[in-house]
Amino acid sequence: MNGKATSTRTRLERGRGALGPALELVHTGRAPTRAVLTAELGVTRATAGAVAAELEALGLIRVDSRPGAAAGSQGRPSHRLAVDENGPVALAAQVHADGFRAALVGLGGTIVATAPGCVTVSADPAQVLGEVVEAGAELLEETGRRCVGAGLAVPSAVAEPEGTALNPLHLAWPAGAPVRDIFADCVQTAGITGPAFTGNDVNLAALAEHRHGAGRGAQHLLCVATGHRGVGGALVLDGRLHTGSSGLALEVGHLTVNPEGRACHCGSRGCLDVEADPLAFLTAAGRDPGPEVSLLQQARDLLRREYDDPAVRAAAEEIVDRLGLGLAGLVNILNPDRIILGGLHRELLDADPERLRAVVADRSLWGRSGSVPILPCTLDHNSLVGAAELAWQPVLDDPLSAAAQAPFVSAREP
Repeated sequence: MNGKATSTRTRLERGRGALGPALELVHTGRAPTRAVLTAELGVTRATAGAVAAELEALGLIRVDSRPGAAAGSQGRPSHRLAVDENGPVALAAQVHADGFRAALVGLGGTIVATAPGCVTVSADPAQVLGEVVEAGAELLEETGRRCVGAGLAVPSAVAEPEGTALNPLHLAWPAGAPVRDIFADCVQTAGITGPAFTGNDVNLAALAEHRHGAGRGAQHLLCVATGHRGVGGALVLDGRLHTGSSGLALEVGHLTVNPEGRACHCGSRGCLDVEADPLAFLTAAGRDPGPEVSLLQQARDLLRREYDDPAVRAAAEEIVDRLGLGLAGLVNILNPDRIILGGLHRELLDADPERLRAVVADRSLWGRSGSVPILPCTLDHNSLVGAAELAWQPVLDDPLSAAAQAPFVSAREP
């Protein structure tokens, strides 16, 4: 083989090896142009161009055929890159104490379509997961999109490698329910292509925020959120979820923040799970929750509409102090470079940001000199987006292999 042919093959192999990293850069918005892609991959312009062209041929990204330069920039204009808005999708499903929802999520974390959420969850996980997958299958049929796989977010630690929900405390499901196997069976029965995955809802919210929201750029990202009931936490280290040896890490809801406090579902007392969730806030404010909407929505509405009421403000301060105590302990142990808050905690931060930050700073080892930024989550339905990330990961890892198993474009599509 002559030198020219060897060089061409080497460049082709290098480019194909960069397909996954290149797709992830476009997926997370870190490579808006081909010039940035070239620099991030550390390859030649020709190789970056070939990589972008192949990803476009797979139906995953779009390359602007008319390159343009930003105002004030110098040098040759670069082709703009974006995910293909008409490309394939992942089926995302979420189950929580107040219902469930299905959605289709494209690359870039974009929610393409959602099904109306159900407001009741039965004690039979197979029935619930069958219904949410059926709703997702109807979305796929209505939109005509191709599906790369499915992801499910549940309010429970999910043990690995078994894929069992060990502590669905706020659902009537049995402990140890094999949710991943049940979900995979439902997906297969519905005729949906691609693998099926399951994860804890706050873990998946953290993953989505790290890739597409308030956690972008953080190396050690701590996420704490109320959810619809209880409190959950997650840690993303160098872009990967830290789930511990068997998927059970960061059960922050069961940190004790009030030893004389409320009895917790776990058998202890005064856990964050019962001291800083929507029900705790409503109770502290002297409000009896009603059945009309979820506890989370009732708590949000009360905080937004009646914060000037002394009883509501006092309740908010009580919850903030409990939350701050828990966050300070986590800061001392984990030393994150950013904290993001979701659910009702996001609303509490918005209502009185300085109080929460002061509590954390005063109770952490490093004090105000080493205080960590505390920010609100920015994505709507971040657990759904995170569930989709599970399904997208095999494509991000190896686009060619994933496309070989289930092509992303049909022969009729350009």
